[in-house]
Amino acid sequence: MLAGQLALVTAAVFAGAALYINIAEQPARLMLDDRALLAQWKPSYQRGFAMQASLAVISGVLGLLAWWLTRDWRWIVGATLIIANWPYTLFGIMPTNHKLNAISNERADTVSRRLIEGWGRLHANRTALGFAAVIAYLWALN
Repeated sequence: MLAGQLALVTAAVFAGAALYINIAEQPARLMLDDRALLAQWKPSYQRGFAMQASLAVISGVLGLLAWWLTRDWRWIVGATLIIANWPYTLFGIMPTNHKLNAISNERADTVSRRLIEGWGRLHANRTALGFAAVIAYLWALN
């Protein structure tokens, strides 16, 4: 089933990218001074958001297509988990993003650092949703 396999692949790419942010990019970023930290976070988040948002939508649509073609409800579970990243990001992470984007790089301080540290913890939930979708899609494929 091609739609299901592609849903799995795009969810796995999403989850892998999210995990990379949590285990490589965020810890490295936190080693920077406050100004460089904020200056690095801003463009990194914008680029990552565009990529991950697209992957979540594509995977969700493909998961729903797999459900439509097979009528196997497990595809809806995977699609729901990957699409859940959208409302989670909009309501759970965006308030932090808006606060960070409102701070000029020159005014970065311990407050912006704490916000970025908190953002990393919030982002870990996106990673978990991505991996949960991968597991659900693997379940549906078997």
